[in-house]
Amino acid sequence: MDENLKKIIPFLKPYKTNVVWNIIFNVFYALFSTLSFIALIPMLDVLFKDAEKVVVKPKFTSIWEITSFGKDYLYFYITKLTEENGAQYALLLVVCIVITTFLLKNLFNYLALNHLLLLKNGVLRDLRNKMFDKIIDLPVSYYSEKRKGDVMARMLNDVNEVKNSFFSILELVVKEPMTILFTIGAMVAISFKLTLFVFIFIPISGFIISKIGKSLKAKSKKAQDENGYLISIVEETLGGLKVVKSYNAEKNFTAKFNDSIQRLYKLTNSIGKKNNLSSPLSEFMGILVIAILLWYGGNMVLVDKLADGTPLLEGSKFLAYMGLAYNILTPAKAISKASYQVKTGLAAAERVFDVLEVENTIADKPNAVYKNSFDDSIRIENINFKYEDEIVLKNFSLHIPKGKTVALVGQSGSGKSTIANLLTRFYDVNDGSIKIDDIDIKDLSMNSLRNLTGLVSQDIILFNDTIKNNILLGKHDATDEEIISALKIANAYDFVMALPQGINTNIGDAGGKLSGGQKQRLSIARAVLKNPPIMILDEGTSALDTESEKIVQIELEKLMQNRTSVVIAHRLSTIQKADLIVVMQKGEIVEQGKHDELLAKNGMYSKLVMMQSFE
Repeated sequence: MDENLKKIIPFLKPYKTNVVWNIIFNVFYALFSTLSFIALIPMLDVLFKDAEKVVVKPKFTSIWEITSFGKDYLYFYITKLTEENGAQYALLLVVCIVITTFLLKNLFNYLALNHLLLLKNGVLRDLRNKMFDKIIDLPVSYYSEKRKGDVMARMLNDVNEVKNSFFSILELVVKEPMTILFTIGAMVAISFKLTLFVFIFIPISGFIISKIGKSLKAKSKKAQDENGYLISIVEETLGGLKVVKSYNAEKNFTAKFNDSIQRLYKLTNSIGKKNNLSSPLSEFMGILVIAILLWYGGNMVLVDKLADGTPLLEGSKFLAYMGLAYNILTPAKAISKASYQVKTGLAAAERVFDVLEVENTIADKPNAVYKNSFDDSIRIENINFKYEDEIVLKNFSLHIPKGKTVALVGQSGSGKSTIANLLTRFYDVNDGSIKIDDIDIKDLSMNSLRNLTGLVSQDIILFNDTIKNNILLGKHDATDEEIISALKIANAYDFVMALPQGINTNIGDAGGKLSGGQKQRLSIARAVLKNPPIMILDEGTSALDTESEKIVQIELEKLMQNRTSVVIAHRLSTIQKADLIVVMQKGEIVEQGKHDELLAKNGMYSKLVMMQSFE
């Protein structure tokens, strides 16, 4: 059994009732599909006045003789109706039987498809939920290596492909094989000699079709990978549209997109051609067999005679037999098509499980501590950290007492923002430890750690929603009064109230309707509303104009008096009142102290202040 097939099975368990009913109804569908053609025999017998006469009402003797009992019982009533009321009443009876069998066949097909629908849509929902849970749960580091567009393609397109293609397997193993089995059983009962041709046809047809579809899974996976790359190009182009346009790079991105589309075009054409070949090929091979049956069976009806002069095969049975033979073509075509679809579904399932099985390296320990208060200090002890091969922090140690404001300064690339990523555990340290109240943050539950911290990042992230809902991320049950209070602290109240719908104004994709400074103030308001005991400001005021920065800085200073703050800043004017300023260079501390102390040292901090005073 294919590995991906085994992985799908647990997703079927909640829908086992639907699976069972689908199988039951498909068995009944296959049975009545066969009976609908067998029911043509008595109808043709009545039409051609060849109906077998049964004058004595048969008695049921054994379950093993139920077929002959049913036949004798039907012909008894045909004989009775013909003699008492005329042949047209007998014809009406057998026509009603034909209609009933076709009705039941289609009713059971409808019921089977309904249960398959519930199963497919249920598994689709569960897979997407599981995928989204995994996507949210995976660490930030995962997405620095992967294309977001490809992850989106796996969640949307590939999961949908699993639904549409993979569940053809239920028809592949139940509906169509059972139809073929019942049909062949009826054909053997009518004429074993003729049925030998069918036994030869099925394995030959299956062999040829499997040969054609052999490379389908590999090509389907290539097409799905290419589709993920295509979505990535669109996602990145839209995300950086201002840069694309400002550098006149439209042609570059269009060329990249067109190349991907062309590769996808060739792959999907190749897959489509093989898919399209399955149905006509199986039908043509079926018609070849039917032609042989027509010739051989026709001779049995017209030429070959028994000793008493009767035909070797009755005309009515031969016509019903031909109907049954053609009845095999539909499931044979469906099986060949489904076998192709299953290969496509397995390729999609492989891409889905590639994401679901990624090991989350940053996760809660089984006995993680839930901590809801910050009481003493943060200790960063001899930590080393690198992004892949690039060393960012070396033997870095820092003690941050409760209620103090510590500022990290230094040139770009000195490792300041990395400290913010490590404190919030977006990444884990390679060596050393970070402790809150002497508890390693790796031993804390992620939820409680992030409840203790509030982050204002230099990457301003807002969502295509109202101002109110963007700020409510900080505290989901906050009142409008609390939101307005947070906006005032972040110096955002005036511009928000000037908008058409105030806090209920939609700010567009990534806050595109607002200026950089306005977006920054909203992200500060969001952290203010959360009101965490530890505040991390990573270039928190970098997008503000000088006037706004001064106003926000006064409010933030008030806010930081009651909490522990880690401020990462390029603008040194914003951190002069910090309790401790740590100067970093290439991942190491080169100086630390208060503003005046560091100026007196006339070292790197003094140089940075001098440089900024001339800006």
